[in-house]
Amino acid sequence: MTLPNMITLLRFLLVPVVVWGLISAEYWIAFLGFVVAGISDGVDGFIARQFNQRSELGAWLDPAADKMLLVSVFLLLGWLGELPGWLVVLFVSRDVMIVGAIILSSLMGTTLEMRPILISKMNTAVQIALAALVLAELALIGDLPTVRMSLIVLAAFLTLASGFAYVLSWTRLMSVEPSGEAKRE
Repeated sequence: MTLPNMITLLRFLLVPVVVWGLISAEYWIAFLGFVVAGISDGVDGFIARQFNQRSELGAWLDPAADKMLLVSVFLLLGWLGELPGWLVVLFVSRDVMIVGAIILSSLMGTTLEMRPILISKMNTAVQIALAALVLAELALIGDLPTVRMSLIVLAAFLTLASGFAYVLSWTRLMSVEPSGEAKRE
């Protein structure tokens, strides 16, 4: 197993720590775990690129660890009333839709490449910033309502935009026969 994959596994192990911190109102533990997970994500990516330690396993584990952490944090922040429920539903629904499209495509014999698009990367960055801000507010700095609301609005917009972009891309892909011709219905 490569070093980046071991670091990614650490992120999986940090998820229950962050969840426990939120559930038990030990917000500083949740915030610290979230920050360590974020730093480790950057470190494993750097090592994988710089030392050519990329792997197929890592290509699947890395985004899975990120999603597991973000979904857990968003669900709990929604449950705690720190994020609006509609945003949590929007965020989780988009991810469920993408996973459903991958499963459906696989069942239909079409392989989807797991490459995030630019709008999705922007969406993830804003979601991470929002989660980090709310955790920091809970653990350390108090309320920053204007910053939080701005990130909520931006996260909602980017979640909708990236979801739409993925649906459009998936629809185009699924509308093409293996020969490269458009399917006729």
